[in-house]
Amino acid sequence: MEASDKPRKKNQPPQKPRLINTKWVATIMPISFVLSVVMSYMSNEALNSAGTILSFVVLFFFIALGIVFDMIGIAAASATEKEFHSMAAHRVRGAKEAVWMTRNAEKVSSICNDVVGDICGIISGATGALIVTNITVGLSGVQVVLVSLLVTGLISAMTIGGKAAGKGVAIAFSSRVLAMCGRVLSVLPFSLDSKR
Repeated sequence: MEASDKPRKKNQPPQKPRLINTKWVATIMPISFVLSVVMSYMSNEALNSAGTILSFVVLFFFIALGIVFDMIGIAAASATEKEFHSMAAHRVRGAKEAVWMTRNAEKVSSICNDVVGDICGIISGATGALIVTNITVGLSGVQVVLVSLLVTGLISAMTIGGKAAGKGVAIAFSSRVLAMCGRVLSVLPFSLDSKR
């Protein structure tokens, strides 16, 4: 019996890696909460006494911010770290950070595409609602609906069209995008461990 039990223990299938990284999920949730609060506060402060023109400036800023971070997330997921090894060996500024971004593409894309992208989308919608309120003062019900539909369509078209164009650029020039991001990250007062 003992001899027959041993092969069974050896033939046990290897455990599959967990599909959900619970540690990362537990980390990204408070980060997204803090970023959402900070960005919402900034937009509210900017829009409190803002006119229609400044409201449009804030709207375009958050749409552009969402597009840029979407490009960074796509570039991190499509680039390979081999492109930056020689740069890192020659101590090119930002190369070590670019390697870190490629090795942590899942986390980078999660922060850029999901966290920042979704927050920018929410703030853009709220800003659009405020613009509609400012524009439709004194207008009739039908005119309010038309303005609301136009502003909503404008926000959607710019966001979707911008991200569609940005994805192609990010995939085609992923190394350049990450090299630029790496230079920015290298200036920040913290270092990223390229071994992780």
